[in-house]
Amino acid sequence: MRWVAPTEKDTANETLEKRLWAAADQFRANSGLKAGQYSTPVLGLIFLRFAEARFAKRRAELEKAGGSARRGASRIDDPKAYMAEGVLYLTPSARFDYPYCSGPKAVTSVAP
Repeated sequence: MRWVAPTEKDTANETLEKRLWAAADQFRANSGLKAGQYSTPVLGLIFLRFAEARFAKRRAELEKAGGSARRGASRIDDPKAYMAEGVLYLTPSARFDYPYCSGPKAVTSVAP
């Protein structure tokens, strides 16, 4: 049997897996929630991250398009411009980074 070195992608996946397990362990230890209870906030954060990625992609498209001659102004802050493409419009306080950047218990770092 021959040993085959792991690809760069495999190394990246392994690093990501280690970070996710470390974060899960930290969350379980510091949250005070039982094992069956912490899935709700975690799934909520996963969904928010998904929505944020789609929102950011659409926002970049709108920024690139800029203002149109017919409308005159940019539609970057118009919720209808996002909903027309099936993307949730996220107000600044609903975006993924907001909970981590504000409030008395703002997160300053994430465990590696």
